[in-house]
Parts: sequence; structure tokens; C-alpha cells
Amino acid sequence: MVFDTLAGVLGTITEDIRTARTKDPAARSAVTVALLYSGVHAVWGYRVAHALWRGGFRFAARFVSQAGRLLTGVEIHPAADIGRRLFIDHGAGVVIGETAEVGDDVLLYHGVTLGGDSMRREKRHPTLGDGVTVGANATLLGDISVGEAASIGAGSVVVEDVPPGVTAAGVPAEPVEDAARSRRTQSR
Repeated sequence: MVFDTLAGVLGTITEDIRTARTKDPAARSAVTVALLYSGVHAVWGYRVAHALWRGGFRFAARFVSQAGRLLTGVEIHPAADIGRRLFIDHGAGVVIGETAEVGDDVLLYHGVTLGGDSMRREKRHPTLGDGVTVGANATLLGDISVGEAASIGAGSVVVEDVPPGVTAAGVPAEPVEDAARSRRTQSR
């Protein structure tokens, strides 16, 4: 089973390179992405570690994930559930916790944390729907959901669900439309 899953990991390499080239205008070639993009390397390391985790090789999975962290500056727990075409732009300082769920076509910028808010063994990390974008240095905490095609502003702290298609920003994060409406009302 592990080798079947590892073969699947190898099959995502071209897709991940294509995704990086689509989402990053600075990505000039597939070779550049394959050799120099730490966010892509972190995702590849996660995919190997996740295959090991699912195969029951928990220590080996953690070893691979920690080696990936050392090499890329990105920490992704091998038990996290990550969809296809995740792109981590710039790669440094990203943390994705054990019970996090990340949909397809998600874009994370540097410094993003998908963190837990409980010490119990339960679902304690965020769930991101397909097509979510999370800005630099945003922190998402707890068993919250960020709906499909939603965006989180840079530096935001998200502790409550964000509906699909909504942009949320601030500390604590709230929908941008609601925040602007609230400021207009207060200034009258």
C-alpha cells in the first residue's frame, strides 16, 4: 500500500510544478520551480510523509516531516489531510497542524499557521475549502472552517468560521464588507 501511495506522490510532481508556475508570476521555468521552490519541496516532503503515516510507519513519517521542516522552514504534520495543487508561496514559517484539512487549489503565503486550540486528541485544527487563499502571517486557530474560494487577509487572526467566497481580515478577523459597514455606521 505504501508503495502504491508513493507512486501517486510521484504522479503529482508535474501538477505541483504547473500550479507554481500558474500562481507565481516569478516562476520562469519548470526547472526553476523543481529545484528552487521551498514551498513546493515542502509539499512533496509532506506527500511522502503522509504516505508513510497512512501505511502505519509513524516514526518514519515524523522523521521525513521534520527533515522537510529543517530543509524548507515549513512544518506540515504527516497526519494532516491536504488536497491537490496546494501552493505555498515563499515557504518560510508555514505550520500546518495534525488535524488540519486543506482542500484542492489552496494558496498559502509565508508565515501562515493552521494551529490547534486544544490539548485533547480531537479535531483541533482548521479546515480550508477548495480555492482558499490565506495571506502572509495569518493565523487560523481551532476547529474552524474557511469556505470554498474564501480569502484571509495578511496578518489576520481567524478564530471563527468564514463563509464561502468571503474575504475576512483583521484581529480578530471579520468579513471585510461587514467591517467597512460597521466603521461607516460608527462614524455617523
